[in-house]
Amino acid sequence: MEVDAGAFKQEVLEEDVPVLVDFWAEWCGPCRMLAPVVEEIAEEMAGKLKVVKVNVDLNPSIAASYGVMSIPTLILFKGGKPVEKLIGYMPKAKIMEFINRHLEK
Repeated sequence: MEVDAGAFKQEVLEEDVPVLVDFWAEWCGPCRMLAPVVEEIAEEMAGKLKVVKVNVDLNPSIAASYGVMSIPTLILFKGGKPVEKLIGYMPKAKIMEFINRHLEK
């Protein structure tokens, strides 16, 4: 699900379940490589984790407010607060390890 500045508060900050936010852009090769991995995680984790995408070109204020300097960047939000950040392309196992670290708490 793509979110913009108008929906970010409701879709991410006010969500009851943890939210993985994928900061990306159309022109970013590693972002395109990561997209199917993130979609697979979204399907597998449905109900336990919400996954949204933020296009940094269309929503620079969101990216800036969370210190996103390079993409792809994944930020996991829990209780409306960012808890951890992954920068760059990562294999699915590494991303799942990152997510599970926070879902078990």
